[in-house]
Amino acid sequence: SLSIITGPVLGMRHVQTLLIFLNITCLYIGRLNVGVSVVAMTNAESTNPDFPEYDWTTSQKSYILSSFYWGYIFTQFLGGYLCKRFGVKSVMFWGSFCSGVFSALTPLFIGFGGWQAYCGIRVLMGFSQGLLFPCIHQHLARWSPPKERNRLGALSHTGIECGNVCAMFLSGMIAKSSIGWPGISYVSAGVAFGWCALWFVFSANNAVESRFISEAELHYIESSLKHNEDYHKTIIPIPWRAIFTSAPFLALLVARCCESWGLSTLQAEIPSYMNGVLDMDMKSNAFFSALPFLAMWIMSYVYLVTADLLLSGNKLSLTALRKTFNSLAFWVPCATLIGIGFVDQDQKNLAIILMTISVGLNSGATIGTSLNTIDLSPNHASILMGIVNTAANVVPIVTPLVVGLIVEEEVSFDGLISYLIVFNAFLFQTNRSEWQIVFIIASVLFFLGNCVFLVFGTAVCQPWDAEDYLLLKQPELGGAHKEAVPSLGDNEKIKDTSYS
Repeated sequence: SLSIITGPVLGMRHVQTLLIFLNITCLYIGRLNVGVSVVAMTNAESTNPDFPEYDWTTSQKSYILSSFYWGYIFTQFLGGYLCKRFGVKSVMFWGSFCSGVFSALTPLFIGFGGWQAYCGIRVLMGFSQGLLFPCIHQHLARWSPPKERNRLGALSHTGIECGNVCAMFLSGMIAKSSIGWPGISYVSAGVAFGWCALWFVFSANNAVESRFISEAELHYIESSLKHNEDYHKTIIPIPWRAIFTSAPFLALLVARCCESWGLSTLQAEIPSYMNGVLDMDMKSNAFFSALPFLAMWIMSYVYLVTADLLLSGNKLSLTALRKTFNSLAFWVPCATLIGIGFVDQDQKNLAIILMTISVGLNSGATIGTSLNTIDLSPNHASILMGIVNTAANVVPIVTPLVVGLIVEEEVSFDGLISYLIVFNAFLFQTNRSEWQIVFIIASVLFFLGNCVFLVFGTAVCQPWDAEDYLLLKQPELGGAHKEAVPSLGDNEKIKDTSYS
C-alpha cells in the first residue's frame, strides 16, 4: 500500500512538542530561580523586608547554588534506562511531579534547617530533573517523523531559552511582591503541577497508545519510522560497545563538552570579567543581564525557520545543516571571546554587543549538535542523551576551578550573577592578561570541538541502531533458535534523515 506522504498539518505530534516545550520551560524556571531567591533571602531590603533574612557566608551561598547539579549529573543514565523500561510518560510525570514537590517544600525546609536543608532539597530536585532530558529525546524519537524531527526537536528545545528568561524576570517580580521569596518556590511548584496535569491527560509513550490521535496521523508517523510491528512492546538491547566505539557519537560527545565549557564562559565568566576589569556593574541593570538570554531565545527561532527553509527546499542535507549551524554556534563565539578580552574600559557598549552576539548565535548549537542523538540512534536516543548530558554537566564544575587557577587574585561571590550559570558565579578582580588566557582556552575548545564534529560527525542513523543488531551478532545458545526481528535494509540504515 502507498504510504501517506505528509500527515495532518497539526496533530498530536505537535501537542507532544508543545508539552515538551512547556516541560523544559518549567524545569529551567525551577532550576534557575535559586539565584534570585538567595539574593532575596540574604538582602530582604532589596525585595520584600516582611520575610526572614539569612546571614549566609560566601561559601554557603556557593554550596546552595551548585547543589542542584550534585544530584542532576547522577541520574542521567538512570533516566535513559527507566524510560526504555517503563515508558517516557511515567518517568517524565513522576520526575516533574517530584521536582514540583521539592520546590513547594523548599521554604519549609529552609525554615527549620537553614542553608544545609536548602542544599539537600536542591540535590533532590536535581535527582528528579536529571531523569527528564533523556526521556525528552526518546519521546521526540518516537513521535517525530524523520522529515519533521529537526523542526519538532528544535521547537521543543526553545523552552530552554524561554525558561531562562522567565526565571530571570518572574522570580524578581515575585520576590518583590506580597508573597516574597517563598512565593518563588510556590509558583515554580504550581507551574510544575499544572504541567503534570496536562501531561497526564494528553501524553502517550508513542502514537499507537495515544487516545486522541487520528488514523491518518497515526499511519503517517508509524509508517515513516519503519520499524517492526512489535516494536513498542519490545525492549531493544543496548549495544554499549558499539556506542562507545562509534566515531560519530564520540565526536558528538566531544563537541557537547566543548560547547558546555564555552557556554559557561560566555554566560558567567564574561559578566565577571566586565565587572572586575571593565568596571561594569551589569547586575544593577536587569535589561543588560537579560539581553544575552533574549538574544538566544530570538535567535533560536531564526535558526529554526532557516533550517526549515533549507531542508524543505533540499538546499542542504541534515548532516550539512547540522555542521553549518554548529560552525556558526561555535566559531563566531570563538572569535568574539578573544575580542572581548581586548576591549577597553571606554568601550563598554562594544563589550555588551559582543557578548550578546556570542550568546545569541550560540543557540544554533541546539540544531547543530544537541538533537544529533536522535539522528544517530532513534532507538537508543535516551541512552545517548544520558551519556552526553552527564559529561556536559560535569564540565561546568571544572570550569571555575581552572579559572581560579589562572586568575590568582582574591575571589569573591555575588548572587545576582550566579543564576546565569550556577557554578561560575564569581567576580574576579584581576588584570586583563589573566582573563585573556581564560578566553583563549574557551576559544580553542570551541574551535577544536567543532573541528572534531566537522570531521567525524554525521546525522546518518548508525548501523547499531537496528532492532536486531545484537541478536544477529550473538550465537544460538543451547541449540535453541531465536528468530531475529527483521532489520532495516542497508540502504535505509545509512539514509540521511533529511527532507526528500
